[in-house]
Amino acid sequence: MKQLGLVALSCVLLASAGYAAAQVAGSTRVGITVEETRAVAVGWSAKKQILRQPVYNEQNQKVGTIDDLIIAPDTSVSFVIVGAGGFVGVGKHDVAIPVNQLKQQDGKFVLPGATKEAIKTLPKFEYAKK
Repeated sequence: MKQLGLVALSCVLLASAGYAAAQVAGSTRVGITVEETRAVAVGWSAKKQILRQPVYNEQNQKVGTIDDLIIAPDTSVSFVIVGAGGFVGVGKHDVAIPVNQLKQQDGKFVLPGATKEAIKTLPKFEYAKK
């Protein structure tokens, strides 16, 4: 999970430092330091390695899928949004799970003690309206 935090932190730091805006065609500024390149190279890709990944309990039963990551104002990854139930998105129940409750074991994301039924009893997560 520390790697998960590192990836999110790297993304937030790069975006907030204005590096993306500095990458203009014809510019000689690349926008990333050698140290940052190393951090990115050993980090996780949220898109490829975290999002849409199944979540299991310790009995190896699938209890949901990681649909989103919530980054707190202090730039730490604080919650994963887990979708449970439903079929092709219909009847799905999204819940926020503190990232420290999620474990990685044998290449899988594990939420100890979870069941589909237990997740469905948690309050439904809804994004704040802007």
